[in-house]
Amino acid sequence: MRLSSRFLLPSTAQCAVLILALSSPGLATSQSVKQQPLSLTRARLHDSDQWREIEKHLPDPATATPKALEQEADILRARRFPEDALDYYRYALQRGGDAGILTNKMGLSQLEMKNFQLAEALFNHAVKVNKKNAEAWNNLGAAQFIDGNASRSISSYKKAIKLDHHAAVYHANLATAYFETKNFNGARKELTAAMKLDPDIFNRKEGAGGLEAHVLSSEDRARFAYEMAKLYAENGLEQQMLHSLAQASEAGMDLQKEMRKDAVLSKYLSDKRVVILIQNAEAIRTGHPAPVSSASLPTDYGRHDAPVNY
Repeated sequence: MRLSSRFLLPSTAQCAVLILALSSPGLATSQSVKQQPLSLTRARLHDSDQWREIEKHLPDPATATPKALEQEADILRARRFPEDALDYYRYALQRGGDAGILTNKMGLSQLEMKNFQLAEALFNHAVKVNKKNAEAWNNLGAAQFIDGNASRSISSYKKAIKLDHHAAVYHANLATAYFETKNFNGARKELTAAMKLDPDIFNRKEGAGGLEAHVLSSEDRARFAYEMAKLYAENGLEQQMLHSLAQASEAGMDLQKEMRKDAVLSKYLSDKRVVILIQNAEAIRTGHPAPVSSASLPTDYGRHDAPVNY
């Protein structure tokens, strides 16, 4: 998931009010649904045939079971009605649903709406309710990372991994945070762990088991892609290696300089595909025509179903 860094942050007071509201009894009534003011975005979403069809089957928050309300909220979130999903998660919570699970899901809804501080407050609430919720710890780390606090996210990701060290996405997220804080040795270790657990983890837009954060500076994007190229090379995945080398080059890395001193990748310096890649990158940097072009590359060069996660 790629999230824009441009947003209006809610205040700390708003976060506190939200958490307080979660524990307020007696709010889930049919009347409360009708009286809720609609945002412009929500009103626009409601002016659709899809919403009118969904609305016919919405359970009554005053009488439905917490599980039924949670399931309805899941459906609403999947169908991209996040504000309505939040309402039904709240109703489920108010009728006695699992607070750890529900506040984690509410946090995901807020994160999808780019309300990062609200999301972080909800994930914090989720892990306080259930300290063994690995997914909530991972999601808390993602919210912290996206909000510009990579150092704090490292602690949250580590807690997620301690609870579930078999989740490749948690290792991948920790690697991203390490890159942001310039801990390249730690990043390489976590990238390796993620790849061992799931060789395809970096070929999907989203990983299983929790939210991923992919926000890095240009310099770190280049280093991240280069380290991925090395991992792919070590595993004999040459097409993925070339794709990652291209990304590193596009982010500004001098591939020839880096590869010469690299025991894993130096042997590819004479590979025609890498030669072309380096020549094209040099041409872009200097403004001079390259002697060969990417048109000479194999037809499957660089193809991926999804970009490398960063």
